[in-house]
Amino acid sequence: MEISLQLELLELAKAMGREAGALLSQRPSGFELSTKSNEIDFATQMDKASEAHIVSRIRSARPDDGVIGEEGSNIPSKSGITWVIDPLDGTVNYLYNLPGWNICIAAKDNAGVQVGVVSAPSVNSLWHARKGGGAFHNDRPIKCNDPKELSGALIATGFSYDVKKRIEQAEMFSQIIPKIRDARRLGGAGVDLSYVAMGVLDGFYEYGLNEWDYAAGGLIATEAGAIISGRNGAPVGKEMTIVAGPTLHGLLSAAIG
Repeated sequence: MEISLQLELLELAKAMGREAGALLSQRPSGFELSTKSNEIDFATQMDKASEAHIVSRIRSARPDDGVIGEEGSNIPSKSGITWVIDPLDGTVNYLYNLPGWNICIAAKDNAGVQVGVVSAPSVNSLWHARKGGGAFHNDRPIKCNDPKELSGALIATGFSYDVKKRIEQAEMFSQIIPKIRDARRLGGAGVDLSYVAMGVLDGFYEYGLNEWDYAAGGLIATEAGAIISGRNGAPVGKEMTIVAGPTLHGLLSAAIG
């Protein structure tokens, strides 16, 4: 992709991330919850409002682009560009008024994700990257921590909405926690990945992520020098997502097994 098009997409993504962040920062007096896979997997009216705003902006600025959105937007691409959006990553954090909820916006073509933005107004942060152009936090360049040994690593993770899968995850966590410095559960994969990118976290792993969870943050992490992969050669995503600097990535992958 030409740099000029990358920059055009990136500026649009940054603008949409800021706008959606401003919209979500106006918290409603009450929440309307709609369940998805089960009673602990839900969306609020604000998830839907944020996605509607982003999709409207895309359709206005680039009407031939496609969209894949967590809350159901599915528009085929006529231009070769498809936007992958999570309009409110960390809905539970948002519902409980905890920091770390964010908006993830990525644009991809047939060569992969070209630009990514994670906007997290509750922690005064906007991360962005374009393929081949490096990664940035609030417009300052960032790099992941490397080299890092497993014993000194601060690792983040998350847990599935599938209660049975949580039992397996707890067993995996019990095997990993004695081997690392400490662990965190922040509640939003977009921020987790971006924190790895800037060295606030050393690594991150989670089962059950969808493309909208990792598309933007994954590009930010890789442009900051990290490696993102699945488990045992599997693709990134639902089976497992593992992210860390090159040294730690191999060690963490081996520990996960």
